[in-house]
Amino acid sequence: MSDLTPSGPPAEVVAQLAGWLEGPDDVRLVVATSGSTGAPKRVALAKRALLTSVEASARRLGASGPWVLALPATYVAGVQVVLRSLVAGHPPVLLEEQGWPEGHGWFVSLVPTQLGRLLDDAEAVAALRRAHTVLLGGGPIDAALRARAGAAGVHVVGTYGAAETAGGCVYDGLPLDGVAVAIGEGGRIRIGGPTLFEEYVGDPDRTREALVDGWYLTSDAGRLDEDGRLAVLGRVDDVVVSGGLNVPAVAVAARLREHPAVAAAEVVGVPDEEWGNRVVAVVVGEVALPELRDWVAAAHPRSWAPRAVVVVDEIPMLPNGKPDRRALLGIAEERS
Repeated sequence: MSDLTPSGPPAEVVAQLAGWLEGPDDVRLVVATSGSTGAPKRVALAKRALLTSVEASARRLGASGPWVLALPATYVAGVQVVLRSLVAGHPPVLLEEQGWPEGHGWFVSLVPTQLGRLLDDAEAVAALRRAHTVLLGGGPIDAALRARAGAAGVHVVGTYGAAETAGGCVYDGLPLDGVAVAIGEGGRIRIGGPTLFEEYVGDPDRTREALVDGWYLTSDAGRLDEDGRLAVLGRVDDVVVSGGLNVPAVAVAARLREHPAVAAAEVVGVPDEEWGNRVVAVVVGEVALPELRDWVAAAHPRSWAPRAVVVVDEIPMLPNGKPDRRALLGIAEERS
């Protein structure tokens, strides 16, 4: 069985994917995971899995059309942007080369950091208002960010998924057609259905660990409400055990980002002789630790409040727009 691993500048990737769509059905697409918490994995996706995802996305959004490529083309989110556009009969708009489209009714996928920056740009906001939908994924989505987008007249749909699920497979908490979501041991999110990957190329042991009885075992914790809507609580390993208490780093970071003096924030756990792990906030913005602790304690248990704060000019990011967790941990260990 042959595989295609997209590579090169965006225009070249578009050409590769267009050829792949027209080619044999048994040629798999191989994309890398982000590697935000370890070495990237090479995820093999069958054509039927990707096209099933493309079709289910269009049905859920209620429309199809041209897509704007604003993400790296070789990761699954960028690949899906290209495929959705090509399947709809439109070459994708390459944002860096062509800018925002002039017309209305197009689509774009962004990560939260991108959207936050674009909402500060009047020209970008005017463009995003013309979009049919902005798909937002690749990381935790703060309620405040969605509120800002809504107030600006930008239609946002939050997505959850992974390379292993052919990209976003849960839209605003509800699975796409054919996708199954369940909560397993320890609150771990499990995903089933026709969009799942086939294997980690060259890594059968990790494949067996991730694919169990037809389910993909994610690294994320979540819960399902009575209507079957999924709430993602963060990565299982994002829980910082400090002083014997479980502190959800994602929830603390989300609260910190609501502070008026904080432009961006992430939270990590740093080894500590007294506490086991020390909760450290890495923030963009000038604000004192006591104020941040009081701010967190006003919404959550005070035991969740960070015990140290590190101020940076910007949050280190991976090429796909996700926070670089390893770099964050290194900064926190060195400076806290």
